[in-house]
Amino acid sequence: MIEDSTSMKSDAIAFGLAGIAFGLIAGWVIGSQQARPGAGPPAAVQTAAAPAGSEGTTRAAILDQERVKALEAIAEREPSSAKPRVDLANLYFDAERYDDAIKWYSAAIKLDPGDPNVSTDLGVAYYYTNQPDKAIEQFDHSLAVDPKHVKTLLNKGIVLAFGKQDLDGATRSWEQVLAVAPDGPEGQAAKRALDSLRSAHPTTGSAPAPPQGQ
Repeated sequence: MIEDSTSMKSDAIAFGLAGIAFGLIAGWVIGSQQARPGAGPPAAVQTAAAPAGSEGTTRAAILDQERVKALEAIAEREPSSAKPRVDLANLYFDAERYDDAIKWYSAAIKLDPGDPNVSTDLGVAYYYTNQPDKAIEQFDHSLAVDPKHVKTLLNKGIVLAFGKQDLDGATRSWEQVLAVAPDGPEGQAAKRALDSLRSAHPTTGSAPAPPQGQ
């Protein structure tokens, strides 16, 4: 797997669903990247049903073309290394060039299919290009690798709710976040999401689902 230094950045997402008073869920991302030195401002503060290019998007980081060229050269020299491909994907993601990010995340995943962080970022990029089914498929890959990957579970719930209008599925995913990490920031975000959802739709969901992998 890729070292932690190449894992993904933190962004924020604000979302609501038409006709449902979700409000602001948290300063949490649809994405599972960790802060990287020199990273630009959050690339994807989004509103529901507008995964890419919405008015709620913050200013994208300026793409560092020199850095891109340097990383492309490294990737060419190191055809079996996922790291420069992840770094390239992260640069494009920060610049909101999600199609390019998908290209490089996909290349990295082919070389290192066991990294749930990169797989989840690929899923996020799919969501931001209006491909929720591919996003969910990629999140499921991440969870096959690590069934308790809480950022994936949180993101899957977001995409189920806003990309697929599957509120029961979103409820189950967020309940799994609470089961795995109730006191972490993802758990708190999931709790706020569930509280808002149940307030608006008391009949949504059922008994809490058991955490994945048990």
